Amino acid sequence: MEFPAPHSLPWQYRIPSHLLFPYNFIPENYVHWTETPESHIFSADIPGVRKEELRVEVEDSRYLIIRTEAVDGSTEPMRKFERKFRLPGRVDLDGISAGYEDGVLTVTVPRSLRRGFYIDPADVSANLEVLARAA
Repeated sequence: MEFPAPHSLPWQYRIPSHLLFPYNFIPENYVHWTETPESHIFSADIPGVRKEELRVEVEDSRYLIIRTEAVDGSTEPMRKFERKFRLPGRVDLDGISAGYEDGVLTVTVPRSLRRGFYIDPADVSANLEVLARAA
């Protein structure tokens, strides 16, 4: 088995990964997601952006979109930012709230308390006839 000579490798393979990507490296458009029993919380550090330039929307009842956009057509926002997240199945879309304080946007998506279809055995009448049996 032959190994290539060290001088023929690309530069990315000659530098240790901890020097290329230090442990404190955080991408510019990073959004922190936290899951609690009551809700999902998305927080993004977006300094230098006015509150009016932030837009939080839900698309097709499945996706949460966080972006910056110009207030009027002539000016651009101080910082471009856009992230799209797929929402879990059981969330309360009407209860979504957002707050922007000290350059940090926090979006709270509450969980839906509705559970699946359930029939209480006490509500079933005694004269119910069986239409089918399991095999």
